[in-house]
Amino acid sequence: MNFADSNLLFLLFLFLHIGSAIVAFGPTFAFPIIGAMGGREPQFANFAMRVNAAISTKLVGPLAIVAGLTGLGLIWTSGRDVLREPWLLLSIVLYVIALLIAVLVTGPASNRLIEATSTPLPPRDPAAGAPGGPPAHIAADLKRIQAAGAALTILTVVILLLMVFKPRF
Repeated sequence: MNFADSNLLFLLFLFLHIGSAIVAFGPTFAFPIIGAMGGREPQFANFAMRVNAAISTKLVGPLAIVAGLTGLGLIWTSGRDVLREPWLLLSIVLYVIALLIAVLVTGPASNRLIEATSTPLPPRDPAAGAPGGPPAHIAADLKRIQAAGAALTILTVVILLLMVFKPRF
């Protein structure tokens, strides 16, 4: 059997890198849809948060690490000099930033939201002048997750663009 590239280890890393990236980051584009559906039906908000958290911890997180490690394998097997290819260095920096946002912002905020919505909130009496919407601490974490999620989506798309087009700066 002949291959387009005789470096089979490189091809293995490439297959694992692309496959893990697709499986890891593809589902994240559904998170805003799941979250919005949970927000429109508050009785299902906790379930929606738990679905997103389960996908993140069981699929996205582990495979994001695999994508990073196989990316390092690609660099090693191809002999690329990261410092001479700014697109690659920038991709690595953006990947690390994305991991930090996920671990330091979205993960903790998601866990707090799951905990805060695990029991029904006390009913609010609109006649008594109570404001509508979620309590302040829940609203704050929702905003954190939405902002961080938007940043992660942008970072993912920018990294993909850099990987495909390999621009020269």
